[in-house]
Amino acid sequence: MTNTSVAPWLERSHWPTVPIRLVARLGSGHTPNRSVPEYWDNCTVPWITLADVWQLRSGTTDVITETKEKVSKLGLANSAAVKHPAGTVILSRTASVGFSAIMGADMATSQDFATWTCGPKLDPRYLLHSLRATAPDLKRIATGSTHKTIYMPDIEQLRVPLPPTAEQRRIADFLDVETSRIDTILALRECQIRLIDEAAVARAFDVVAGRDVQGDRKDSGLRWLGTVPSDWRIAAVTHLFEVELGKMLNQDRTTGSHLRPYLRVANVQWDEIDVQDLAMMDFPPDEQQRYRLSKGDLLVCEGGSWPGRAAVWGGQLEEIYYQKALHRIRARGADLARWLYYCMLVAEKLRVFAVQGNSSTMTHLTREQLRPQRFPFPDVATQKVAVERLDRAAARDRSMKTLLQKQQKVMVERRQALITAAVTGQIDVSTASGRGIEE
Repeated sequence: MTNTSVAPWLERSHWPTVPIRLVARLGSGHTPNRSVPEYWDNCTVPWITLADVWQLRSGTTDVITETKEKVSKLGLANSAAVKHPAGTVILSRTASVGFSAIMGADMATSQDFATWTCGPKLDPRYLLHSLRATAPDLKRIATGSTHKTIYMPDIEQLRVPLPPTAEQRRIADFLDVETSRIDTILALRECQIRLIDEAAVARAFDVVAGRDVQGDRKDSGLRWLGTVPSDWRIAAVTHLFEVELGKMLNQDRTTGSHLRPYLRVANVQWDEIDVQDLAMMDFPPDEQQRYRLSKGDLLVCEGGSWPGRAAVWGGQLEEIYYQKALHRIRARGADLARWLYYCMLVAEKLRVFAVQGNSSTMTHLTREQLRPQRFPFPDVATQKVAVERLDRAAARDRSMKTLLQKQQKVMVERRQALITAAVTGQIDVSTASGRGIEE
């Protein structure tokens, strides 16, 4: 691994670049033996593990002060784990690659992190910004089939531009202010997207509960729904729709004479089905009718990270199938799968059929749990009018969210470019706006 192969932008540095290990003590961490209870008694030393990466993903947490776990002094003494001093800079190098922060107190880490304790020629905050400039490059070169990893021999070769320490501090001050401004805008955009989603669920709830329908109302018998118009049906999914799981994935069937594209859980998002990354599997003729999707079928995730997530198949491809972790719901009569989609959206967001798993298994929304779920159904004409209204609103929401997400992407790119330019001296932070601004 060379300087330019990892981070080509370092070639544009106005200052010489040096291996970080020459100006900071390189270290790592370890996990004391879990089978020795004494190592995990009286735990007082904060211990950074992958369980703490969530704090670092946004790139807005500069100093980490709290950890999910702690380790005992005895555990440290009987393992390769080390307590690093406050001010040490950390970098995640396994599974979640490229996230960094500064230790806010004396801490240890697991083996999933590299650490640098800076010497007099390197400012920790400047190193932190430099590592964040390198993060996309680290993700790109990480290797491994199960968990992506940057191995320690490669970590040893990481370089940093090295201006005088006074200039490093000026750069860090400048970037602290400017990235904070960008982060504030990003947070506001994320809040706007969240409010759009929350408003969409509230709007769907009002529709599926018939809040805008005049006339008598009755108790739906569903605690999450309350009352509905008196002439609406309350029916179980299986009474109005067929519910089928797809075909079990089988590696032996990835070759053959009847290869067909099929959808996985990852392809199904809320109200959206991604057909850009489809897998192929052999579906012989006697299975094709059973597992082939038709336009208008509702797909509901049975497992994965979000059981209950749903979308209607819009017929983007003429022929496509689906895996066992997806429920295919097809109307027996004239009732609309699209109406059921909005019922499912509201129910999932209200955690109506949230499945409680345990620590060793994924949660699932099984067919036995889904089929008896009861939802409100007005007459088909009312369903059509309501669905059209909700779909128009959903289209407006998508347009607004797309614009906000584009703005976020631009801001993230600007943030990255700003850090890269500042740490390599391509902008003079002593004259650039932002220096010394404290408001």
